[in-house]
Amino acid sequence: MSRPNFLFMIADDHRHSALGALGTEAVSTPAFDQLIADGTCFTQAHIMGSTSGAVCMPSRGMLMTGRNLFAAPDPLPEDAPLLPELLGQNGYRTYATGKWHNRRGSYARAFSSSGAVFFGGMDDQYAMPVNDFDPSGAYDPEDTYIADGHATTVFTDEMIAFLNARDPDDDPFFAYIAFTSPHDPRTAPPPYDTMYDPEDIELPLNFMTEHPFDIGVRDIRDEVLADYPRTEAEIRGHIADYYSMISHMDAEIGRILSTLDDRGLSENTIVIYTSDHGLGVGQHGLMGKQNLYDHSMRIPLIMRGPSVPAGYKCDALVYLLDLFPTLLERADVAVPAQQDGYSLNAVLGRLTHKHRRSIFSAYQGVFGHPLGRPYQRSIKDDRYKLIQSVLDGRETWQLFDLREDPFELNNLIDNDEYGRLILKLMKSLKERQARVRDPVLRDQ
Repeated sequence: MSRPNFLFMIADDHRHSALGALGTEAVSTPAFDQLIADGTCFTQAHIMGSTSGAVCMPSRGMLMTGRNLFAAPDPLPEDAPLLPELLGQNGYRTYATGKWHNRRGSYARAFSSSGAVFFGGMDDQYAMPVNDFDPSGAYDPEDTYIADGHATTVFTDEMIAFLNARDPDDDPFFAYIAFTSPHDPRTAPPPYDTMYDPEDIELPLNFMTEHPFDIGVRDIRDEVLADYPRTEAEIRGHIADYYSMISHMDAEIGRILSTLDDRGLSENTIVIYTSDHGLGVGQHGLMGKQNLYDHSMRIPLIMRGPSVPAGYKCDALVYLLDLFPTLLERADVAVPAQQDGYSLNAVLGRLTHKHRRSIFSAYQGVFGHPLGRPYQRSIKDDRYKLIQSVLDGRETWQLFDLREDPFELNNLIDNDEYGRLILKLMKSLKERQARVRDPVLRDQ
């Protein structure tokens, strides 16, 4: 069989648990559910974190370069070849539409053609400022115009137009669509806007009116979307809107997948769906993603296509950036030596059920403090997670047994029974920080 096509779909703010097929949240996602049934769902996929309140920017930078959080700064380094750039240099037609939050120069490096592209972080879903493809790569802001319609539908239509122009015998493609959904403003079109009654929404077990202690993000943009203290009624309304955006995006993705089928492209196309990070929406009293709880660090990751097992739910610990070497190997393209991803192809080949021993995560917003403090760091293995939060030099530690306490409610840090485990995890955390050259180590 010829080298596979890639259809890469990435959302903004879609947390790992908000998929109907997983049975964890009451959100309707028939297209996602079918994608999971036909492919592999990684249930323990993570981002590494962020050095900015705009978590999407470093997350996408890590995906595109395969490099860890502290090696993928903004703007992306010129010496870091991008995933689509490498594919384009090796016979692939590269195309994109949707959100690109990693500057115009890197977009021009990455793609040889484009639909409407949004070069910002977030905007009005019904008045998204976009640019058409610019062969010069300049993408002059003066050429920006307002897209006609809901952004999710606009970007979907662009992708469908690209797929309709393809034939199975054409050169292989890497087609990338980055939705601005379900990010706020959460304004889904009818009938999705009234699909969920807030009064019927079940609050998550870890709903809190406020976070138990200050982690330094109280006044960040995401967190002021709801009043303090959070109320049950307000959070139910936010969740209802969040679900409506996800269900609308699910329907649009269904249109894209149907187009793949209609064009005879599905058999040789690897479909990937993921998100740049998760979201709190009331969990732990938090609205955003500037924290290291699972609701913010874990993401959906679904793959379907040739040599991808069907109906496989894999609980191996993986990073989003692991897709960088995975897809390059699938395309028979050499993987750069300077990258930090571990290929998922052995897992997808069912040669192993394990992948990474642990997941290191970091959050470090820029608030005018030295090194962007306050900051958070964590280490997580297949059962336990240790989180360190530092604010004005004061440390707070949390330990969770995720097997017994998946909602991260019972802090075991002061339980003497876990003393040796805590020391072991603290040592592992320091080792991982050193390995990725965490800048906070230089200040200690």
